[in-house]
Amino acid sequence: MIRTYELQLVPGLLQWEAYARAVIRLSGNGAAEHEIDQRVELQLQRQERLTGPDAPRLWAVVDEGALRRPIGGPEVMRGQFEHLIEMSKLPNVTIQIMPFRVGGHKAKGGGFTIFRPEQKLPDVVYVETLTGEMYLDKPNDVDSYLQAMERLCVDSATPERTVELLKHLLDM
Repeated sequence: MIRTYELQLVPGLLQWEAYARAVIRLSGNGAAEHEIDQRVELQLQRQERLTGPDAPRLWAVVDEGALRRPIGGPEVMRGQFEHLIEMSKLPNVTIQIMPFRVGGHKAKGGGFTIFRPEQKLPDVVYVETLTGEMYLDKPNDVDSYLQAMERLCVDSATPERTVELLKHLLDM
């Protein structure tokens, strides 16, 4: 099980190839084109796990701001919205949008991902920072993130309403 909340970008496991390329260019620090191609390919390979045998369950909450931020331009964003609609059809993928109308919420600190590797292992929280990443495994830390994720899921648009919102964004 992978549960993720993203504030500024569409989660990597749900990024369309052109969107992923635009994101990698933003954070690539002047990487050569072949390096960008390699990073995009690695990301697409990770995504294949969602449709393969023993696919993990993915539950993603995406802040509306991530969908309104024009990464790569209008055509890239259209492709990304279409991709999210398609991904939402997978039986192991749940996508919800955290709409602006909710206002502030418990996950004000930014995006995070909670991994449940196996049922016998404890959850681990992954947090990306500007200069690296952190893995949190202390029960109190993990519990805080689990509570934030639960609240986000309750306050966000339902998966069905999320698809409607994505279709609306396509029509704009």
